[in-house]
Amino acid sequence: MYAKGMTTRQISEAIEDIYGFEVSEGMVSDITDKLLPRIEEWQNRPLSSVYPIVFIDAVHFSVRDDGVIRKLAAYVVLGINEDGMKEVLSIVVGENESSKYWLSVLNSLKNRGVQDILILCSDGLTGIKDAISAAFPETEQQRCIVHMVRNTLKYVADKDRKEFANDLKTIYHAPDEEQGYRNMQVVAEKWDKKYPRSMDRWKDNWAAVSPMFKFSDIVRRVIYTTNAIESLNSGFRRLNRSRNVFPDSKALLKALYLAADNITKKWTNTLRDWGQVYAELSVMYGERLS
Repeated sequence: MYAKGMTTRQISEAIEDIYGFEVSEGMVSDITDKLLPRIEEWQNRPLSSVYPIVFIDAVHFSVRDDGVIRKLAAYVVLGINEDGMKEVLSIVVGENESSKYWLSVLNSLKNRGVQDILILCSDGLTGIKDAISAAFPETEQQRCIVHMVRNTLKYVADKDRKEFANDLKTIYHAPDEEQGYRNMQVVAEKWDKKYPRSMDRWKDNWAAVSPMFKFSDIVRRVIYTTNAIESLNSGFRRLNRSRNVFPDSKALLKALYLAADNITKKWTNTLRDWGQVYAELSVMYGERLS
């Protein structure tokens, strides 16, 4: 019930309704607190030495802090191992984004045994680029194209959104980087008068957009979207629908851990076309894969 986002009061009332005896909110809280040592052990468990692809994404929740309700981010680190299986590597709640913060997150992965990440996919998280360079100098950062498109279209009028979105496809569906860059300039020329600076994000972040162009479409679909992490995030967002505010960050972490545990039990298959994806990565990155 806690994993589904029910509050301690709702759990207490549900048990009394179903079974006819009282379980106080305090007892529910004490019972779920027994998860904390297990969560700490899970957060510090050893990891594989190499992850071909890692995704970092954030889901936001309302949490009560010293009597004030504020938004906290749950940063989810998801790895694709060499067998093509998804693994939740870490869930971190809170903290303001910065190079120092992301370096501590990435260093914690190193301390748990991760020696190399080939491609790290994320949105434009503050400080992530510098942190990747410091912790994993050979790792390529790939910006999530889905987030790029969403952020570009955020302030576009409804009547223009479909046409603008189709124009953006010409960029990330281009056969190579050179053509993609030319297409980006064409799109910017077309729309900048009506939506000034709408394409600045693409221009400013081209170095993090472009790594995907050296791969086939099958590999691109894996690395330029966050589809691999979306099923996990949608499960987390259901917690938001179940309860508006978490009493503290500890309660949020417990709910996230239980939700992740339930979701990952269904992860029994490798990523689609993983054999071909792995073959291309092996050619591109050679000895870095075991």
